[in-house]
Amino acid sequence: MDLTKYIRNIENFPKAGVHFKDITPLLGDSEAVASCVEQLVVLIGDKKIDKVAAIESRGFFFGTLLAQKLNAGFVPIRKPGKLPYKTRKEPYQLEYGLDALEIHEDAIKKGERVLLHDDVLATGGTARAACNLIEQLGGEIVQCNFLLELEFLKGINKLRSHPVQSLLKF
Repeated sequence: MDLTKYIRNIENFPKAGVHFKDITPLLGDSEAVASCVEQLVVLIGDKKIDKVAAIESRGFFFGTLLAQKLNAGFVPIRKPGKLPYKTRKEPYQLEYGLDALEIHEDAIKKGERVLLHDDVLATGGTARAACNLIEQLGGEIVQCNFLLELEFLKGINKLRSHPVQSLLKF
């Protein structure tokens, strides 16, 4: 199934000059969601995965489905102050300032094989921060998976130490 027809372009969102890739039409079609999950699984191949870690919030949509399909645990990586237990924090640079991600300190055990998933690979800063958190806990990043990649932003350059797969490229 060609999933590109389910990606809507929104001009000037969230600010002028940005061409936002809206995945809600895909999420609203059960056949497209099922096809998307199957296609994402194909990107993983026969790699053994213990945990699927996904980045808040849009990474959760397919991250939980991938975890179920792979018979793996699910690990949410969230913005600061959203997780109730003891956390590790990783700051990262935004275009105009700093942000951070957090993970529960017991979410990944040393040596566990982790698939990192998010909806979009843009500049790579968020994914790099998530990788750092996973590695701080002793996780082995098997692959970084994305629904779509904005190639012109070259975010893949921040993830060169890990295998990266994107289902759709723009």
